[in-house]
Amino acid sequence: MSVASSWVTSRGAGERPRSIAIPSFRMGRRYNRAMRPSLRTGRVSATYLILVAAVAAAVGLWLGSRTFAPSAPKLAAGVMYPSPRELPDFKLQRADGGALTKSDWHGRWTVAFFGYTNCPDVCPTTLATFKQVFLLLDSAGIADKVRFDFISVDPERDTPELLAKYVGYFDKDFVAATGSDEELTTLTRALGLIYSREPTGNGDYAVDHSASAVLIDPDAREVGLFRPPFDAKAIAADLKTLAGGG
Repeated sequence: MSVASSWVTSRGAGERPRSIAIPSFRMGRRYNRAMRPSLRTGRVSATYLILVAAVAAAVGLWLGSRTFAPSAPKLAAGVMYPSPRELPDFKLQRADGGALTKSDWHGRWTVAFFGYTNCPDVCPTTLATFKQVFLLLDSAGIADKVRFDFISVDPERDTPELLAKYVGYFDKDFVAATGSDEELTTLTRALGLIYSREPTGNGDYAVDHSASAVLIDPDAREVGLFRPPFDAKAIAADLKTLAGGG
């Protein structure tokens, strides 16, 4: 049994799961209370917004591929932007009780993924892949040059205690954090990501979110992204190139 599937199974033991959304490139499917996937296509408003964001990102990446500086490294999995994007200051709450701020993204390469702990599919699979990436970087002796951050867009349910348990299941060195909707919205918009929540009518709510992981350089600027499906070896090779270990 894989790390990702083990987490999903362990969450179901003795607990009555909530109705939640399964993220994909466009979040759309939802788990029912028996944790079985349905084929729901998603709300029109959320789907429309995510499609618009995806199209805008695709156009930007196409333009970037035609104007990127010749000195830019050629990556196997990552897509680099034509120029770094400056990010606003932010302050989120880490699972360990401290604060996650923009200054924490200085000094190392950062791979940041936005999701939520009730996610039964893409989020645990992504973190399991990042664990493989981390092990590959560690074997190359450059694990200290890259950090992996998981930021929850479901602060109502994802308490610091739950976030610590969830991320620690994959790797104790991964950072977990969340914040208010105002803080999360400001940061995700600056990163070109999107998320939304909407009541399902049974006391629960569904969560939609982008499934790409953003790439932050040691100057705390967004310089690119990794898009699913994620390949651990390809991502590790890219990070080795960027961090000077390959």
